Amino acid sequence: MISKIDFNIDELASMKKYPDELFYMGNLELLKKRKIALIGTRRPNSYTKEFTYKLASKLSNVGICIISGAAMGVDAIAHQGAGTNNTIAVVANGLDIRYPSINKNLIIDIERNGLILSAYKEKEKAKNYTFVLRNEIVVALSELLIVTEADINSGSLTSVNYALKMGKDVYTLPHRINESLGTQELIKKGLIKVIYDIDEFIYNISGVRNKLFEDEILKFCSLNPIYEEAYNKYPNKIFEYELEGKIRVENGKVYVN
Repeated sequence: MISKIDFNIDELASMKKYPDELFYMGNLELLKKRKIALIGTRRPNSYTKEFTYKLASKLSNVGICIISGAAMGVDAIAHQGAGTNNTIAVVANGLDIRYPSINKNLIIDIERNGLILSAYKEKEKAKNYTFVLRNEIVVALSELLIVTEADINSGSLTSVNYALKMGKDVYTLPHRINESLGTQELIKKGLIKVIYDIDEFIYNISGVRNKLFEDEILKFCSLNPIYEEAYNKYPNKIFEYELEGKIRVENGKVYVN
């Protein structure tokens, strides 16, 4: 059921103007948790997909709620990595509209298990200006912003501007030359920081070591070895971990779930 928020959210005081109205579906208790925004391009490369999911999953694992915008690409991966019970989606349309349609099932899961927010009444469709306000709300709710990939003209760069004006740290992933040119340019200017080690980054902001990596086998598998190498090293455990859903095998390589 769509409801109206009848109290002020402290974090939104950092916006240029507090939203006239805010509507929600889901669990408002998530607003009380530590929150980090994780956003980026709608067309991420395979490297960005993998590490966006890992970042969201590991941050969620230490109790941090992930905020994003329910868009295709990085946003959807961030929500999925966090788990729909520990994520907040801020959308640019009325909550009776599930947009984009490709993410309809994901949005329904977030409505049921997490929290979805909008500054727009029912039947209001997404437009250019509604995305701008959506982006500002995402950043304002979060203690810091992570942009895992963005090109020069990416809409994610407006979110970076909001974060910098609000005095919030902005992070990105390291990319190869000629990839994610928007974030590369911001790194060059010294405006954003780079996450070189996900576990170290999470420890630095949370003080918690990710329990997954107290497991020697999972730590090894986090390096994405080829399956044969992992099997030869841990012949009695790799198949067991795969059956338990702790790891998965894709294109001959091992990944931690």
